[in-house]
Parts: sequence; structure tokens; C-alpha cells
Amino acid sequence: MAAATPASGATDSAEGTDVCESFRAAGDNFAEYCIAGEAADGVTAAADTIPGVDEIASSDNIRQIANVPKFGGFASEGAYNSDLAFQGNYVFAGNYEGFNVFDVSDPTSPEVVSQVVCSGSQGDPSVFGNLLFLAVDAPRSNDSCSSTSASSALESSWEGIRIFDISDKANPQYIKSVRTDCGSHTQTLVPSKDGKSVYVYIQSYGPSNGAFYCKPPHDKISIVKVPLDNPTSAAVVATPVLFPGTNGAGSTSGCHDITAYPALDLAAGACMGDGVLFDISDRENPVILSQVRDTNFAFWHSATFNNAGTKVVFTDELGGGSSAICTSTYRANQGADAIYDITGSGADRELVFKGYFKIPRLNTTLENCVAHNGSLIPAMGRDIMVQAWYQGGISVIDFTDSANPVEIAYWERGPLSDTRRILGGAWSTYYHNGYIYSNDIQKGLDVLKLDDPRTNNARAISFSELNVQTQPNYPACTTVLSGRQIGSMNVTSGVTCLDGATVNGAIAVAPGAGLIAFNSTLNGSLHAAGASVVSIVESQVNGSVDAIGATVRDSKVTGAVRTS
Repeated sequence: MAAATPASGATDSAEGTDVCESFRAAGDNFAEYCIAGEAADGVTAAADTIPGVDEIASSDNIRQIANVPKFGGFASEGAYNSDLAFQGNYVFAGNYEGFNVFDVSDPTSPEVVSQVVCSGSQGDPSVFGNLLFLAVDAPRSNDSCSSTSASSALESSWEGIRIFDISDKANPQYIKSVRTDCGSHTQTLVPSKDGKSVYVYIQSYGPSNGAFYCKPPHDKISIVKVPLDNPTSAAVVATPVLFPGTNGAGSTSGCHDITAYPALDLAAGACMGDGVLFDISDRENPVILSQVRDTNFAFWHSATFNNAGTKVVFTDELGGGSSAICTSTYRANQGADAIYDITGSGADRELVFKGYFKIPRLNTTLENCVAHNGSLIPAMGRDIMVQAWYQGGISVIDFTDSANPVEIAYWERGPLSDTRRILGGAWSTYYHNGYIYSNDIQKGLDVLKLDDPRTNNARAISFSELNVQTQPNYPACTTVLSGRQIGSMNVTSGVTCLDGATVNGAIAVAPGAGLIAFNSTLNGSLHAAGASVVSIVESQVNGSVDAIGATVRDSKVTGAVRTS
């Protein structure tokens, strides 16, 4: 590990520090929307309804099971934790000063595998095989990990994407950098269709006439192509202009975040003043299908599809993430999520607004709060996501009814201070293979366990690799059964999901059909040939299992098992 240097966003701990000025030094968009005087002018709920400093409040169905505080080169207040990526039992946690690798084989006791100190706001990571991509969105003196802050006016300054070889998780190796205009605020991986390359969609913004590599107009993204057999030859292959002329909103200068859904050739972009739906059939030439605006939105921040690809949840980063917008000063539809249905087909698909969601709890005026990064929870037959809200905490939202989203769980800490506003809270909160992982800007990595009958069955789905901005698809239940099922069962089409069911009889799954069983008892044999999916998780089979390609996990089978 390289020696750490003080983070560029470090704040003076003295009361009365100009918090907006310290955010401006961080090189992010925090200060751009910093609401001056808010700490003095805001109105909050009665003190007894808000947890005190560092106190934890939550619904009964969620609890914290582990926390790893910031350490080493990331220990300072100004070293902000950022995004997360997952691979096997490893969590890659970004920070403005680099990234950490954790082994979460035991989620109740994460182990530090390595820390890579490599400064450069904002350190969002993505992983693909043996490669890790790290976003850098602040001018550096050069592309090295020992670089220092530099002026954007200099031709010699650098910002963009760094690529690491992570084949040895304990000793990641920096192998390549790619400069991109205006750097890389966020980045999204999109695998090529031939499997030989991965594309990195680079989102950046904030052009300036005085910048050497970031001049206006900047209504574009940068697309980096990375050949998997030769990643050091990675290079920018396209810079598609998404909002030529007057098509983009006045405030649009690139995109803040793009979530790709490669299996459906779709992407959803939060592009400053616009919410955008793209066709990405041609990976190097995204085509806009639908573009929407919302007068209640200040700064389109991120997007999440439902698994069917029929909805998008967009978030509004009102206040740039630095402001206390979860107070009674702000309306419920300010700094909120907006849920859109995708209607039509093919080139005629459109985004249609359905409803808003904002956490129902009030914060103090010293807590920065805003709708931030979240992910789907693969619950059977429902659209449910978990989401970070900075110091507003963590919220689990059921948006199956797009027009009437409902919070079903929450977890939050009280303010970091009762005398000054410190940038903190949950930056990214994602569900992965049965647990919720949250990267808290100041408090470190949190692991939480959600215990709810609406979401427990999500443990039947697992991913070997997860970058939330590259949204994976999973088998969708066409039928969900619970309780006692009498007699044998023939699954002839679709995917039948058993959630706490008992089947008294043999089960046969026809070619192309699927079966997922969670917390269920199968009193009979299971046979499947050419099934789309067979997954038996946390269940008991009193009989044999004959299903090539099936997953049998954390289950007991009394008879013979043939899955390969």
C-alpha cells in the first residue's frame, strides 16, 4: 500500500467551519447545490422523534450484524467512502482515496483483505473477472497513485478511469489508465455481445471554458472498450453526443449515472436535467428512446430497473448530497425517488411517471440526506429495493404498485454531530446474496440482515458477481405458491416458485420451464430435463433430485442427487 496523503475534502473539525467550502474542495457536486444557511433556518421534528448522535433506530425486521470502521489511509473525515461492487465472497468498497477489499465469507465478521491507496475523487469501483475499474473525477498531476491535486487548466493534468488486476485480491496491481473528458464521476460496465470485451460507459459533467480537457458543450459520455485478452490496450472508442443542440435540458452537461440492463439491451440515464431511456443494442452507439423532465427534480442522480425491465426508479440528488433535505422545510416529493413505468415496445418505448417515494422520517438540520444509491432485492413476484439516503439511513421500498410505493423496513443512525454538519451517512446500500451491505461515508462498511416474509425468499437467488449499475436479470416467478400443495406437480411453462410450501408428490419440470423452491418441503422426487432454472434453497427434499444444471444450496435431500 502506498502512503496516504490527506484527502482533498478533509474538513476542519472546529465548530463553524464553512461546510460548503470544504465540500467544494472535495471536487464533487456537493457544493454546487449546497444550500447556504440551511443549518440555521431549517425546521425539524421534535427532538424526541429523532435518534441522538450515533444512536441507531430501525424497524423490527432489520438489524446490523457487522461494522468495519474506516481505517488506514481512509481513516480521516475527508476520506469519503463511496460505491460498492461484489464478486464471490468479496466486497470492493470505494473511497475517495482508493478502495478496500473485504472477505465476507462470514458476513457477521468481514475480514480486510487489502487496502489500495490511490487518491482521486470519487473512487467508484466496478469489477469484471480479474479486472477492477476505479473512477477518478478530479484533476490529478498525473495518472499514478502518488499523484497530487492539479488544475484542470493544465494539459498535463489527468482524470478518467484506472484499471487494476485483482486476480490476487490481497495484492491488486494497477495496470492501465484511460483519460476521459471531464474525468469519470461514475462508470458503468456493459459486456460486449461476443464476450471478448467489456465496455465502460463513463459519466462525467461540470465543463468549464478554463479546463483543458473539459470544455463545454459536454452533452456526451465516453465509451472505453477493454479487450479482455489484452486489457492494457483499453481506449476510448466513442464519445456519443446524447443531447445535441437544444434537446438536452439547460442544466444537462453529460450524465451523472447510467444503469445498464444488458440482457434487455436497455439503459436508464440520470442525466442532470433529464431522465433518459436508451437502447444499447449497439454498445458503442446508445440511442435515446425516451426523455423526461420533472419540475420537482433538481439533479437526476441514479436509476434502477425492476427485474422485468418495465419500470425505472430515478433518484433526485437535491442539494448535491450535502444538504439536509429530509426536514419539514421540504415537501415529500423534493429530493425523492420518482417511479416511471416503461410503456410501448421497440423504438416506441416511453417513460411514464407513476409516483414518488421519500423516507417518511424527519432528520435534524445537521444531517445531509437525499435519495442515493440502491439495488433490487430479488424477492419472489414483487418489485422491492433497498436504498441509501445518506444520514437519512437505509430504506427498503416495495414499488410493486408503481403509483403507491411503500417502505417496509428502515435502519438509521442519528446525526454525526449535534453542533456541526458533517458529510456522512450511507452512500451505497445494496442487497447481495442474502445480506445488505452499506458503505457509510464516515462510519465504514455496515452489514445488515433483513428478516421479512416478503423478502426472505430472495435468498433463493444468488449472483457470482454484482455491479449494481450493470443490472443482472434473474428468473422471474410466473406463479408463487405457499402452504400445502396436494398431489404431484407438473411445471409445463413459466417459472413456478415455492415459498414456504409443502408439496406432497413428485415434481416434474418440462423443458424450458423452471422451478425455484425456498424454505419448502418436497415430499417426492424431483425430475427436470432442459429446464430454464431449477433452484432448491434452504429446503428439504424427501426423495431424489434428477435435474442437470440445478442448484441445491443449504438444503437436505434424502435421496440420490444428480445435477451434473
